[in-house]
Amino acid sequence: MATLEGLRILGVSEATKAISSAVRADELLRDIWIEGEIGRVTISTAGHAYFALRDEKSQLQCVWFRDERARSAFQPQTGLRVVAHGRVDFYEPQGALQLYVDALQPSGVGDLAIRFEQLKARLSAEGLFDTARKRPLPSRPPVIAVITSPTGVVWRDVCNVLRRRWPLAGVVLVACQVQGEGAPQSIVSAFLRLERHVAALTEAGQGGGAPVVTILARGGGSLEDLWSFNDERVVRAIVAHPLPVVSGVGHEVDVTLADFAADVRAPTPSAAAELVVPDRADFAASLKRGAERMHNAAARGLAEAGRAVGEERRALDRLHPAATLAAARERAGGLLDRATRGLVAHLADARRRQERLADRLAPIVPARLALAHAQLAAAGAALGALGPSATLERGYAIVRRADDGAIVRDPAEAQPGTGLQIRVARGELEAEVKRRARDA
Repeated sequence: MATLEGLRILGVSEATKAISSAVRADELLRDIWIEGEIGRVTISTAGHAYFALRDEKSQLQCVWFRDERARSAFQPQTGLRVVAHGRVDFYEPQGALQLYVDALQPSGVGDLAIRFEQLKARLSAEGLFDTARKRPLPSRPPVIAVITSPTGVVWRDVCNVLRRRWPLAGVVLVACQVQGEGAPQSIVSAFLRLERHVAALTEAGQGGGAPVVTILARGGGSLEDLWSFNDERVVRAIVAHPLPVVSGVGHEVDVTLADFAADVRAPTPSAAAELVVPDRADFAASLKRGAERMHNAAARGLAEAGRAVGEERRALDRLHPAATLAAARERAGGLLDRATRGLVAHLADARRRQERLADRLAPIVPARLALAHAQLAAAGAALGALGPSATLERGYAIVRRADDGAIVRDPAEAQPGTGLQIRVARGELEAEVKRRARDA
């Protein structure tokens, strides 16, 4: 903030913040109904709607966020005269004053529509319509409770749909009044009776047969005809109900507060019946597909098991003694073949070496043989001269004892009476010792 000659000058952000604070402090602008004609409508990629409300003199920019639009059966169109509910706020980044719409309806619908939007806004602020508290529906409920009039066609339509789509489900009728002055209290009483019935079955140990889904159903009609389903007591009874609730009230274009409070909204009573149970034809087809998948999975499992058994059998065959012996015999045969080939090759190589050696020795063998013969003859002559025969030729003799053949070198080795064998150069003589010469 700056000053100029005593004047207070604001920055743009300061000014927009001050404007925003002033707008938000106004109670009227925080909860306001505005009537006007819709200008050009723009829907963003995020699903938000942007349009202007205008009259003969002015216009006001409006923003309707996607979540609020999704809960409304009426959508903005250029040129329509409407009544919008919301809050006026100042969007500081763009300096724009805008109406943030949370409900939109055609102009001239009357007091009931205003009351509807006011009650809707108040209950929504309490969190009764939050999607976080919505409960999922069971896929195949064994029992279904239907809160509706027993005399209308709605009850018969719901039963026909349930019987056609899923005859296994049991159906419990909880009768109530669906139109008129006492209808809201009658609907609330129906919810309470159903809750007591479920509690009694649970306490008796029969909770398995208790209803697990509740359908609140009524045929179409005007806003006044359906007003019982906009009653705050009915909304709170739906929210407090222990079972998931499907709202099948009116036709597709009809919207009630019961639709917002229910866990699931169906466009018609028959559609509600279709939502709570599966189609038996689809279920049978699903079972068939599941059986086929199981069969294929079992076939694959058996095939894999067969392959595993085959591999184990082959492994056992490889470890069998006969197979081991055959393998060993084959290895021994291979080794014998290798040894035979090696020996043949070795012999052939040795023969070739012998032949080469013989070729080299052929020129020198005769001379060396002659020399060897001469040397052998000389050695023989030398050995002959030194041998016993030569000594015997010179007149010597070899004396042995006759009994053991021992050579006698000393007279003491032959006692008198000992037989002798005397070897001379050209024969042997037998003799007997008479006495030793030294004794004579």
